[in-house]
Amino acid sequence: MDLQERINSCQSFATGKCPNQRLMEKAYLIPQLLDPKELRACENLCTCGCSCNPELEPGLAMQPRSAIEGRNDTVTANNPSVPRPVFRLYLIKPSHYDDDGYVIQWLRSDIPSNTMAVLNGIALECNAARVLGETVDIVITTLDEANHRVKPNRIIREIGVSGGKGLVALIGVQSNQFPRAVDIARPLRAADVPVCIGGFHVSGSLAMLPRIPPEIQQAMDLGISVFAGEAEGQFDQVLRDAYRGHLKPIYNVMPDLPRLEGAALPVPPQDALKGRMTRRACFDSGRGCPFDCSFCTIINVQGRKSRYRTADDIEKVLRDHNALGIKKFFITDDNFARNKNWEAIFDRIIRLRQEDGMTFSFIIQVDTMCHKIPNFVTKAGLAGVNRVFIGLESINPDNLRAARKGHNRITEYRAMLQAWKSIGVITCCGYIIGFPYDTHERVMRDIEIIKRELPVDLMEFFCLIPLPGSEDHKVLFENGSSMNPDMNSYDSEHVVTAHPLMSDEEVLRTYRQAWDAFYTLDHVETIMRRAAACGIKPGKVMKLALYFSAMRRIEGIHPLQGGLIRRKYRRDRRPGLPIESPMIFYPRYLWETITKSLQAHSGKGGEHPSKVHPRGRCLDSGDKGGSAHLRALQGNRGGWPSATAEAALKASVAHVAVAAKYGCEIPSTE
Repeated sequence: MDLQERINSCQSFATGKCPNQRLMEKAYLIPQLLDPKELRACENLCTCGCSCNPELEPGLAMQPRSAIEGRNDTVTANNPSVPRPVFRLYLIKPSHYDDDGYVIQWLRSDIPSNTMAVLNGIALECNAARVLGETVDIVITTLDEANHRVKPNRIIREIGVSGGKGLVALIGVQSNQFPRAVDIARPLRAADVPVCIGGFHVSGSLAMLPRIPPEIQQAMDLGISVFAGEAEGQFDQVLRDAYRGHLKPIYNVMPDLPRLEGAALPVPPQDALKGRMTRRACFDSGRGCPFDCSFCTIINVQGRKSRYRTADDIEKVLRDHNALGIKKFFITDDNFARNKNWEAIFDRIIRLRQEDGMTFSFIIQVDTMCHKIPNFVTKAGLAGVNRVFIGLESINPDNLRAARKGHNRITEYRAMLQAWKSIGVITCCGYIIGFPYDTHERVMRDIEIIKRELPVDLMEFFCLIPLPGSEDHKVLFENGSSMNPDMNSYDSEHVVTAHPLMSDEEVLRTYRQAWDAFYTLDHVETIMRRAAACGIKPGKVMKLALYFSAMRRIEGIHPLQGGLIRRKYRRDRRPGLPIESPMIFYPRYLWETITKSLQAHSGKGGEHPSKVHPRGRCLDSGDKGGSAHLRALQGNRGGWPSATAEAALKASVAHVAVAAKYGCEIPSTE
């Protein structure tokens, strides 16, 4: 049996699904890192470590797939015991700090990182192309800090043991994540480990500002390289420079926006689903947006011209994910409706569903005029879109004009939302608080109008933030206006610059009360009734409403940063804040975890210290009347059978235990 036949005969290894894949690759590449228990496990492995092919030689299986697939390196292929040079690449998506200085992490996080999948795909392509030489393997480690603790000392040790060649790439770093990214990099740079930071903060700042801002310059002074732009066709040079030990201070490829047709496709890391609440992946089918919103960074980083992947590319992405059992996706295009290839992509997905029997579901982001595009909404439904995010931003025309968002026509909102409801799609709308004409009274009035007049299922509220890379930030910067220098606060939940009509405290109070005003028990009942009438499972809408409302109130963070069971590490606290005594930290953390668990079982709610009391009865009120109010939904009220309502509520209770523990009272189904 020749080399290729041996590989093909072991499907588990060839597809990366061998139960001992990581252990064997580790045994081959860096046996010094194996502890005695792992060594014994390696000795006991039968051939490839699984039962699918007893003839495959153990030594062959210990090579990484990149070293044995599609290569003609006779020295290493015929002599698997000969060590190969290794370059260790760490792709890290950092989180950011909460108000107490602890990293926001979860046992299971919610939103997957598209940047991680994209960079992983690019890195795999670089390895396959042997960009560091025919005999050098790039060993890729992916760490999403939203669900994985980053340990710089371990990274330093692993790079040292494997020969000292490596790169730590902090990827997709947003403005609020930049301080955390630099804090991760500090000990690495002290140990002379090459570090590069890329993402929207660096790209937007270098694209829009006349000079390098202080926080980026301070990072560069530490020896951290920064990367501005998109990595397709550019990342190989960064890897080569890191391998030679000569990273440039700045890689600015902003003028060279790459074509996406035939570019490296997003590839989820093998263990990407382990830290997720749901088996959902994400990919971008296009980049760029034609509009000119003043608060947007997309248009200044990814451009105003639509660049898109082909239908063939998307089909390959879906088939590859389907082979891994992933059928739920978030298409991360800022505005999928303005992707010039949208129809070809939808048609291909529809064909896969109808002819190949594949079942997919999608979340997409669109604008408020997408329903005017012929066949767009209809084909979205046929392709499996079941949730859309729409940036309403405001229903105040003065605010929309001030934000240069004139394409949002308020008179079309209702028709647009009804078009999505007609095909059974859940609508989630964004609303920004802090536009120039906002006041507390106007915002609260507008929310009541939305509840009464617009068939919106879910609302996400944001404080208006002048993000680096936006026109708003550039204007404030050039005018010398006061802005909070702490990038950690640029998370759309804090106020970072003065408002013309409201104080900082009033903006925050309005932001918090907006959540409370929308997610009242009465209105959630209305949402569930509307969902049932449109063929949407009411329990599905209910669990999302509970999750959105409770995450903000109890954890004090936006639901997009949420997850299941908060993790905190005593020593992972922001520099400048004291490391708490174990006698204080652990009892409090334990008590916090226990009380939230008790809330989940009892259905009683609690309040985040920053909570402002809402108007009306809210989901975390914990009152018996509220529970009875939702229990009434088990009857025939709302036009669906009692059994259907009961099943939906039971499913909802099972799925939103995390929401319940944050204070949402779950109705009894007895």
